[in-house]
Amino acid sequence: MSKHIHILGICGTFMGGIAALAKQAGYRVTGCDANVYPPMSTQLETQGIELIQGFGVEQLELNPDVFVIGNVVSRGNPLMEEILNRNLPYISGPQWLAETLLRDKWVLAVAGTHGKTTTSAMLAWILEYAGLYPGFLIGGVPENFHVSARLPTLPSNKLPSPASGRGVGGEGVYEGEFVAQGEGGFFVIEADEYDTAFFDKRSKFVHYRPRTAILNNLEFDHADIFADLTAIETQFHHLVRTVPSSGLIVSNARAAALDTVLQRGCWTPVESFGNAAGWDIDADNVVRLAGVVQGGLHWDLLGEHNRQNALAALAAARHVGVPVAHGLAALTEFKNVKRRMEVRGVAGGITVYDDFAHHPTAIATTLEGLRHKVGTARILAVLEPRSNTMKLGVMKDALPASLHAADQVFCYAGNLGWDAHGALAPLGDKAVVETDLSELIAKITQFAQAGDHILVMSNGGFGGIHTTLLEKLAK
Repeated sequence: MSKHIHILGICGTFMGGIAALAKQAGYRVTGCDANVYPPMSTQLETQGIELIQGFGVEQLELNPDVFVIGNVVSRGNPLMEEILNRNLPYISGPQWLAETLLRDKWVLAVAGTHGKTTTSAMLAWILEYAGLYPGFLIGGVPENFHVSARLPTLPSNKLPSPASGRGVGGEGVYEGEFVAQGEGGFFVIEADEYDTAFFDKRSKFVHYRPRTAILNNLEFDHADIFADLTAIETQFHHLVRTVPSSGLIVSNARAAALDTVLQRGCWTPVESFGNAAGWDIDADNVVRLAGVVQGGLHWDLLGEHNRQNALAALAAARHVGVPVAHGLAALTEFKNVKRRMEVRGVAGGITVYDDFAHHPTAIATTLEGLRHKVGTARILAVLEPRSNTMKLGVMKDALPASLHAADQVFCYAGNLGWDAHGALAPLGDKAVVETDLSELIAKITQFAQAGDHILVMSNGGFGGIHTTLLEKLAK
């Protein structure tokens, strides 16, 4: 009989991904959460995973081999308290993943304040295109795969030979040296700096032991768990300490905080991107490495941030043997990730986009990318400050500048602990703030006209605002 794990907090993106991976690996998987509802509940149930609403102590009768604990679970949770009282075996999600499923994999970890999901999706797709069939766990749904998590699917008889360092799939594109530590295949993981569990306050990513690590950027975020930027830098330094000397760190040369991290100690070769000395890309999308032309990037993605994401993915893929030309060819067919400048529909000549941006830097780069695409057409930015950091108001003073590229700003201020009107006052009449979502939608639809582009930005569902807007605009 297969081993049985019971996951507490299973409906989060990360823990739901672990559940899917465990099921694929042959485990019996059950789980519970406070909010068991679609779409995650549907995804899990279709995989044969039993879901339970709430954290009732009767779940102990399932008698799993181990309880896997998500970081939404805290002391006082009735099920967790009884697990502790009875001294039952439990482990965090990241540690279970690392010890059970990643130990024999060549792990490629993508860390950073911004762009983790998109860059992870790019990297996984480049490896897939090269015939390496990677496993992955990504905090979004890459449209090239339509799933957020899977185990490596490369048949054992097609694994690269450690002796020859060649031969994968049928295309012969693999030119790297496959070391013993990667005999279980390649695994791309979005490496989050958020804390692991109530009993393990290290960042999740310290568990993954990557051989290839991307440090995409680093800014202050997660004000609910980090006191300042220095505290986050310390966690990134812990990650750097886990990368072997035979591995590779791909680091953003434009992020001063990453220089600070690496100066604290680094025992691994580093390739930089975003500078002439390392990986760089010009206005014509020509990619260079140390000044030598590697080829051109031909795609439809918007924004300088995505061009930098691409450089990081190309560098990481090259480390495992994928030629740069092949990586560039893969990116021409990259379809992005759901909720990353995703067009949700067009109604009345008005285009509605959905984007995950919730940090001022991400908001600014997303708007700049859309501005580059639409030229002088009007952009209506619709913002829900929903992340824990945003709710605390830590970033509120940076919001007006981040929204500069928008022609009109609509902000939903429900459940905020700070004055959104005051924070956005520098925008003058350009900003509309409402605490009632229906009223906000009414004002957006009244203001919008044919040819406009409505960019909705939130890290949550935003009350289904995209669908409602499209329905009302159609009338």
